[in-house]
Formats: sequence, C-alpha cells, structure tokens
Amino acid sequence: MTLQKLFGIELPIIQAPMAGAQGSALAIAVSHAGGLGSLPCAMLTPEALHAELVTIRAQTNKPFNVNFFCHTPPQPDAAREAVWRAALAPHFREFGIDPATIPAGPGRAPFSEVAADILEEFKPPVVSFHFGLPSAALLARVKRWGAKVMSSATTVDEARWLEAHGADAVIAQGLEAGGHRGIFLSEDLTTQVGTMALLPQIVRAVSVPVIAAGGIADAQGVAAAMALGASGVQLGTSYLLCPESTTSAVHRAALQSPAARHTALTNLFTGRPARGIVNRVMREVGPISAVAPAFPLATTAITALRAKAETHGSGDFSPLWAGQNVTGCRAIPAAELTRQLAAGL
Repeated sequence: MTLQKLFGIELPIIQAPMAGAQGSALAIAVSHAGGLGSLPCAMLTPEALHAELVTIRAQTNKPFNVNFFCHTPPQPDAAREAVWRAALAPHFREFGIDPATIPAGPGRAPFSEVAADILEEFKPPVVSFHFGLPSAALLARVKRWGAKVMSSATTVDEARWLEAHGADAVIAQGLEAGGHRGIFLSEDLTTQVGTMALLPQIVRAVSVPVIAAGGIADAQGVAAAMALGASGVQLGTSYLLCPESTTSAVHRAALQSPAARHTALTNLFTGRPARGIVNRVMREVGPISAVAPAFPLATTAITALRAKAETHGSGDFSPLWAGQNVTGCRAIPAAELTRQLAAGL
C-alpha cells in the first residue's frame, strides 16, 4: 500500500513534529498543500491540546498527524539534580541566578489515558510516536477509532520491533536528523547510522511502508530517498523558517548563520540525545554529559539559563534543534515549500 493511500494524503511529504517551534498553523498549512501536517503534543497541557485540535478541525478537513513521546517518566533524583546544577553553577553565577529558586520538574509528558480521551473526540487519522510505542492497551484505543500509527526507528532492530508491535508505518530516522533521536531499544549511540545507509536496510527488513527522515532538504533529496525504497519522506528542519513556524528569533538567526553547518548530538537540554546547532553551553559542558538528569528532568535547570540569555538576544543556552543539512531552510510559506519538495515525483 502506498503512503498516500494509507494516510489519505496527496503527496508523500510529512512535516516532522517540532515541539517548541510550531503549533497548529504549520500543520494546517502542510496538510492543505497535500502533505501530512503534524502537531507536536508532548509539551501541551490537556487544555492546550484540546484547543489546538479544535483549531485544526475548524481550518482543514485534510488528514493530519498528532505526535507524542512514549518515554517512562523517571523518578526524581535529588542527588543527581544537585550534581547537574553544580555543573551549571559557573553559568548560574554569570547570570545572577540562584539555582535554589529553580523548581524541579519534567518538561515533557508521555502519551497517556488523558491524552487518548482528548484525541478520541477528534479522531485524528494519524498518530505518531517517538521512543517506541505506548502500551498495548493505549495503542488499541488509538487504532479503535481508525487511526494509522507510525513511529521512529533508528536501527533495523527497532524497525522490526515497531512492526511486530502494531506500527502501520515506520520512520527510518537517520543520524543526520535534527531534534531528539528516536532510539528506544538501546542507549548506545554507536548504533546510530546515516539515513541513506539505514533506509534500504529497514525497507528490506519490514513489510510496512517506510518513511525516510534525516538530512533531506530538497526535492532532489526526496527523490533519492524514494529511489532507495522509501514510501515517503519526513522533513522538519526545512520548515523552521516558514512564517507559520513559531521558531524563536535566536533560533532563526542561528539557522541562517554559518554556525548551522556544525551540529551535534547533545543531552544537555532534556537528558536524551538530540541534534542541534553547536552553541556555547554544548562546547563548555557537553555536548554529551554523564551528569545530566534522565529525560526530561534535565530541562528545568538549563531553561533558567536559556531565558536569561535570550533576553539579551543570545542562543548560547538554547536548544537550537537542526539537522545536518539546513540548506533547505527558506522563509517561504509552508504550502509552497511542501509542493516544491514533491516536485518531480
């Protein structure tokens, strides 16, 4: 089955969900253009999730995707949090921040019964997950209203696991991709490979449609992925400069600077490895730190530094998520970009 038939879309282009850099406006624009727009939901309160779904349903009758994380929330660890804040202490002093005033707490919530209750009212046609899949019971609820399910695989083993546990499509997330790695069967980053090496291996390993993600920035990249067996392509970085995105001013500036050519995996901002533009905190503390609290507990302490720096127009402490190829970033309407990416298919 083609991806277009599976999801009910016209173009095999999926806009990657990008928490913190978009809301419903980007998803609506991409869906209107014939692709699959995606709404990142991991950082939304139940009230905000409901409001965004109301907006999407009011503005388009095209298929769209909602995306959630599937991590297991860790137990707070006061000792590890203290070590983490000690590692950031020189930066707290620089900005006059008293770390004792920074509350501890998670920044992202996993998919839950509460979220499923909200979704059931709207019955989104596609639901995607990161870090595996939710429990069998929650997955069954999602499928009961007819939703198709996809999730990210960063290895062949993960792709096979996803197919065996009910995924209708698999996203082959190469090492080049911006944002969080979808790795979930292991924490070993040496297992992570590039998109063009990973994609054909996953295509051969599973029978469900495979979506290529990572390092693809233009129509030529889309065509190359399709030639290697992809049923569709998921792109995120290329949409970050679109007017419908909510990308911050410091993030937009970084994407358009020479700094964007240097990205790295870092766990400093959330506790899990994610690819972003290398900035001061990544150079001075990481990019990978053994003392960063478990995902998503690393978020709170560094967010205080981010807030202070951004008031001065600096992205030195901001998660400047981006893939290894920013050449497709263009400040044009998302619908126009979507059609350009599909040109020639």
